[in-house]
Amino acid sequence: MKCLLVEDDQALARELSQALQDGDWIVERAENGQEADFLVRTEAYDTVILDIGLPDGDGTRWLSSWREDGIDLPVLILTARERWADKAAGFTAGADDYVTKPFEPAEVLFRLRALVRRTHGHAHPVLKVGELNLDTHTQHVTLAGRPVSLTAQETRLLSYLMHAAPRVVSRSELSEHVYDRDHEPDSNVIDVQVSRLRRKLGAWRIATLRGQGYRLLADEPSDS
Repeated sequence: MKCLLVEDDQALARELSQALQDGDWIVERAENGQEADFLVRTEAYDTVILDIGLPDGDGTRWLSSWREDGIDLPVLILTARERWADKAAGFTAGADDYVTKPFEPAEVLFRLRALVRRTHGHAHPVLKVGELNLDTHTQHVTLAGRPVSLTAQETRLLSYLMHAAPRVVSRSELSEHVYDRDHEPDSNVIDVQVSRLRRKLGAWRIATLRGQGYRLLADEPSDS
């Protein structure tokens, strides 16, 4: 999953970025609202962490403009303001969740995971597709109750497919959401990593729809 972190406090941004990366997130950063606005409108993200107190204005101003323009990705607000009126202003602008500084990075991780799950229609922290399970908190994968050893990139790829299931996910969507913007792969790299997942999970579990992309299956197709 890919997150845009909008925070002008460099020390805090570094600390939170590291925590997110340790949790298998891809993190891109912006230091002000104008930069964040450009990235939100031109890049694909699964969620945004938005500081309210930005150098070029209140973060809620940028958030309001995104919502007015139909940009509906989940946004978690960070702020040092503790008044209820400030929190209400954030929610009114279109925020999905709110964390007050100072905070534990782990709390932000838990909230982000919950936001992304709900966006894809999942309430439970363990995603299930047939006998395949993914714990979104630990990133541990099991198949029929047995642990599956995956690389970090394989886990990110599988996690995105499981969040999206049973929807078909195109190669371009995977490239945008599972890989860093500066290191986006060509389609062959994605094909290779999907092949590795198939060897570990069973070839039939990830179906290829020619010209469309990939779909994670819960049940093995019949031969008929």
